[in-house]
Amino acid sequence: MILETLYHAGVLAVDSIQPEAPPGSGQFLKLIRWLMWFVMLCGVSAMIYAGGKFGWEKWNGAALESPKMVAAAAVGGVIATSASSIMNAVVLHS
Repeated sequence: MILETLYHAGVLAVDSIQPEAPPGSGQFLKLIRWLMWFVMLCGVSAMIYAGGKFGWEKWNGAALESPKMVAAAAVGGVIATSASSIMNAVVLHS
């Protein structure tokens, strides 16, 4: 009980700390934004390719392997687009 009270008093005494970009990081952040755009483009391309392959396999009666590709592209897209939220949760709340 006492430790919990001390912990909360210490946590409440410190203002919310927000990350701040260091001086001169503008070009680095621009590169990161370009990489994020490239990852999104790759994800959309993978979904289009997997959808086309799915249709081709369905048309020819071949074994369906493309649903795995669609699922993997969707999971990869979710992880890629939520990377900043994941990093904020891991770094700021650990």
